Amino acid sequence: MREVEVKYQVQDTEALLVALKARDIELSAPVTQDDQAYAPVGWSYGDGKLGVSFVRLRTVDGQHTFTLKRPAENALSCDEYETAVADRDQMHSAILAMGFRATVRIVKVRRTAALPDLELCVDEVAGLGTFLELERMVSDDAPGEAVQAELAAFVASLEIDATRTDETYDSLVRAALTSP
Repeated sequence: MREVEVKYQVQDTEALLVALKARDIELSAPVTQDDQAYAPVGWSYGDGKLGVSFVRLRTVDGQHTFTLKRPAENALSCDEYETAVADRDQMHSAILAMGFRATVRIVKVRRTAALPDLELCVDEVAGLGTFLELERMVSDDAPGEAVQAELAAFVASLEIDATRTDETYDSLVRAALTSP
């Protein structure tokens, strides 16, 4: 299975919430996600991502999750593997021992809605603003870019002021941290 997503920076959060409510889309209670991103030693921002494994260590309400994503067609169409972790510090050390290095920390407040064929996320990302992310799990042979086009059409139908980005949160945070 692969995770395929689209991501949009939203200019007016209230307009987004109104558009979702008009569709009877109810968001979950907000949860804070504390993510540490990792990249392979030797990989640098600006290098290609296709076929490269990246990992994340996430904590939500004291529960930890390890995720590996490997971009297949583009940075937002990835093979994904995920599992619960008992000890964040030990997992951090193991990730470093596997040849990864810590890159950026991403803290966001996420509200979600599960729709029949996708998960919708509204994220308030520290230092970046509000984002709308749509995700769908697809079989390995499904064309990710076609799925992304379907997800983008759903966002367009909301008629909100939002700008699509093909970047991951870690790349966006990194860019914000390094810009003057």
